[in-house]
Amino acid sequence: MVVNSGRIERDDKESVNIIPYSRQYIDEEDINEVVKVLKSDFITQGPKIPEFEKKLAEYCGSKYAVVFNSGTSALHGAYFTLGLKKGDEFITTPNTFVASANAGLYLGAKPVFVDVEKNTGNIDPTKIEKKLTKKTKLIVPVHYAGHPADLEKIYKIAKKYNFFVVEDACHALGAKYRRLPHPPLPLEGGGQGKGCQKSRGSKQNKDKKSEDWTKIGSCKYSDMTVLSFHPVKHITTGEGGAVLTNNEEYYKKLLMFRSHGITKDKAQFKVNAKDYIKEHLNLNLNNFNNLDNLNSYFDDWYYEMLFLGYNYRMTDIQAALGLSQLKKLDSFVERRRAIADCYNKAFRDNPYFDIPDEEDYAYSSYHLYPIRLKDKYKDKKRDIFSKLRKKGLGVQVHYIPVYLQPYYKELGYKKGLCPVAEDFYMREISIPIYPHMSKRNIKYVITTLKNLYECTLFCC
Repeated sequence: MVVNSGRIERDDKESVNIIPYSRQYIDEEDINEVVKVLKSDFITQGPKIPEFEKKLAEYCGSKYAVVFNSGTSALHGAYFTLGLKKGDEFITTPNTFVASANAGLYLGAKPVFVDVEKNTGNIDPTKIEKKLTKKTKLIVPVHYAGHPADLEKIYKIAKKYNFFVVEDACHALGAKYRRLPHPPLPLEGGGQGKGCQKSRGSKQNKDKKSEDWTKIGSCKYSDMTVLSFHPVKHITTGEGGAVLTNNEEYYKKLLMFRSHGITKDKAQFKVNAKDYIKEHLNLNLNNFNNLDNLNSYFDDWYYEMLFLGYNYRMTDIQAALGLSQLKKLDSFVERRRAIADCYNKAFRDNPYFDIPDEEDYAYSSYHLYPIRLKDKYKDKKRDIFSKLRKKGLGVQVHYIPVYLQPYYKELGYKKGLCPVAEDFYMREISIPIYPHMSKRNIKYVITTLKNLYECTLFCC
């Protein structure tokens, strides 16, 4: 697969023993941009960091972006910046990677898990208010599999009860949200023939404008949005993450948090210029004529640590890769949606498993394509999973409910807390979906599943 002018051209040369559920795509442009940084004067704390942050904010429609060395550290930074602390509670979903909850535990806060919607796997807004207490500080909706949670409903609850919203969009870069029907899922040059050229909803969306959509990351319905750039995500920096916000105060605090709580911004200094001159320069103030311009005496070497932060910095090497990948993001998302449409058409109305729903308010970026086994077959999940692996499909399960992990059980969480999430886990299998899947491998996934469920797989 090659990318020309942001458009992906696919071929059938992709050859892997196991077709993974997702994987990174790195091209020569990406490699060249990284090499340029390696040959430059700055491989960390250099100009590529703010450049990547600027482009990322522009793409998502937010005022500010702060990049981190992982999605987990970005979550930690977001929670810290909003003042989450020991004794506080925060709402999130159990149908997520453990980092969504762990980042709050780092600060001594208590995760409160709210059950999910059966069809989307996202937090159920109708169940949030029952879990609120006077200790609730923020809510963390996770856009599971790239499908946005119902942000407007969640945001209204947050405003009603006066708590913060942090979107965990680690699955959802490139996704969009609105209260109108979603647009078609085009597939140019790939998929399974004519049947993949149209999509449900295409007629009713033909005249809809792009401004009808709110991009995930714009923070229209939240205080902050968190992203991940892990290799299986929509773009990668190897490891990496980001926090997006429209609040300047949060932005400045995030910058300090990722670098030991340190600032070189004179406006943020706690030590005034007079004390600096006496304590750091050991000079007599009487020797200074222009006392009205004492700030000019802060030297370039001077910095202040204002709170206990961390070294969560991204390198310029990673940022260069991120900048290059970002140019291809729209094509990556388009391709994921096209593959999802092929799967939808191939598997719709089969009697063995349900395909992912895309609600009218959502434009999914399809980080995952999670199928859900129907009642008759969910008890056979282990055998089905094993047989798919043996057939060369690198299927995966997303997710074990967080509170079922041994560590969380030690904290007092018990099975049965979120029955819909537990049932979702018992049914869910993620099948391969990533932008550079060849037509041959897309067809192989479809054919393998069809052959197996039409023969013996679901009858074992």
